[in-house]
Amino acid sequence: MVFRDFILLFAVCLVWGLNIVLSRWVVADVGVPPLFFAAVRFTGVALFLIPFLRPKPEDLKTLFLIALMIGSLNFALLFIGLTTAEASAAAVTGQLGVPISTLLSMAFLGETIGWRRGLGIMLAFAGVVLIAFDPGSFGISVGLLYIVASAFIGSVGGILMKRMAPVTGLQLQAWVGLFSFLPLFLFSWLFESNQIGSYIGAGWPVWLASLFAIVGVSIFGHGAFYTLLKKYDVSMISPLTLMTPIWGVIFGIVLLNEPITARLILGAAISLSGVFVIAVRPNRRMPEAALGKKVGPGDS
Repeated sequence: MVFRDFILLFAVCLVWGLNIVLSRWVVADVGVPPLFFAAVRFTGVALFLIPFLRPKPEDLKTLFLIALMIGSLNFALLFIGLTTAEASAAAVTGQLGVPISTLLSMAFLGETIGWRRGLGIMLAFAGVVLIAFDPGSFGISVGLLYIVASAFIGSVGGILMKRMAPVTGLQLQAWVGLFSFLPLFLFSWLFESNQIGSYIGAGWPVWLASLFAIVGVSIFGHGAFYTLLKKYDVSMISPLTLMTPIWGVIFGIVLLNEPITARLILGAAISLSGVFVIAVRPNRRMPEAALGKKVGPGDS
């Protein structure tokens, strides 16, 4: 990889890592309802990317299901999880999309794995269990369970993408944004309260965080990432994307004053080492499994 492209990928991972922390701050510290915040975000994605709705994809039914998986459901679970889970732990836990995608490609696409990837899958899950389990209270972080569910749902969306004709990255995001914002607004109306008041009352910092998620993450981040995927193999790109959870941990500690614990450090080292092993071993049936899933409109 040429140095210029590495710097671009470095910037993309930094943006993704920072976005996890900003999203956590909006829904946990500021108190904006998570479903409403997700709905606002997808509305912005849909509006900004209106030109990319053409040409219309042939299989809109499958695309709608994919939108539910990598859009509405994925981000609803993620943001609900972030209301209680620390951003640094969430950044690492989100990487479970990689082993989950690999397991799903085995179950549904006939992919076979060797002992190295099998070991990587076990390490990835073991590290997250170490982070999520609190031996003092003998409890599991409920927030991180939501994030594991989010990773699973997003990975199912990646499997569904194998049934569709290829679409461009921005076209995918445009349609996912269009299909996602109404269900999220509906469920926000049913289960949340004071959405508009809390969002408007939060002021320009939250509005700026929303704009960052839409323009910085969805348009710049994923646009640049798809450009790099066209130039380089997934096996080269995927291990480098592990910079994302590292940035998530760093920004969580620096910006949100999250504690550095031995359990977090050890769990992150174990889990990310497992993800690295999976990422560098080729998946013949679903190469993008090394990325966790197909990149959606605002993945972190």
